[in-house]
Amino acid sequence: MQHISTGSSLKNLLITISYDGRNFHGWQIQQNAVSVQEVFQNALSKIIGNDYDVKGCSRTDSGVHANMYCISLKTSHPIEPARLKAALNRWLPMSIAVLDCVRVGSDFHARYSCIGKEYIYKIWNSEVRNPFLDGYALHYRYKLDHQMLNNAAQAYVGKHDFTSFCTLDNREKGDMTRNVKFFSVARDGNLVTMKVEADGFLYNMVRIMVGTLLRVQQGKIPADGIAEIIDKKNRKYAGPTAPACGLYLNRVSYSFNDSSQKGVNQDV
Repeated sequence: MQHISTGSSLKNLLITISYDGRNFHGWQIQQNAVSVQEVFQNALSKIIGNDYDVKGCSRTDSGVHANMYCISLKTSHPIEPARLKAALNRWLPMSIAVLDCVRVGSDFHARYSCIGKEYIYKIWNSEVRNPFLDGYALHYRYKLDHQMLNNAAQAYVGKHDFTSFCTLDNREKGDMTRNVKFFSVARDGNLVTMKVEADGFLYNMVRIMVGTLLRVQQGKIPADGIAEIIDKKNRKYAGPTAPACGLYLNRVSYSFNDSSQKGVNQDV
């Protein structure tokens, strides 16, 4: 359980980390599974005790990586942000690194203050696997026409109801509309990278988008068929959920208007 003191000394910190998700069951604390949040809070407790309240910017799935993950930390402990960054990097395992730690306004929340996120999905497109990308990219041995897929993916761009691209579970169904600002498919040698930016994402949305594009490549979904799948608002018409290993939370964006948050980059 988290505890936090109240009073005028309470401060709010924005901590930016990156992590290798291979051995973690996502960010959020779970029973009988090791999560990034659990390991982070264990390190934090060694430095400031239980005087904290931690909020993450996203849940993230088991095996998903993060080049950039944002955490808001409320605490009354007097430690300075630079010292906390150094201390956390001392206690955290090699799979997690603290990139930055800055003070922000009291109303800042890592999740609810977020105005956009960018994900990338890596595919190693070669007959021969790359041992250095095991767990870090999907190995896809068949031909990938990245230009054709890039054109097909433009149907994702815009404000749509993405029910067809969401794994249905026990969570209460809310507004399924998201605004996708950008989607690209690019190749660098054998590495194909899909990049998508939106104001928010549904559960497994990016991985289903990727799986649907792979079905387009296989000829099982027409190259111009994604718009129709979106319109149907039914998960069964989209492709499979691509494996977690290739997915990275790449960038998290915030808009800071409070003068107490000057000096903090809008794209943290």
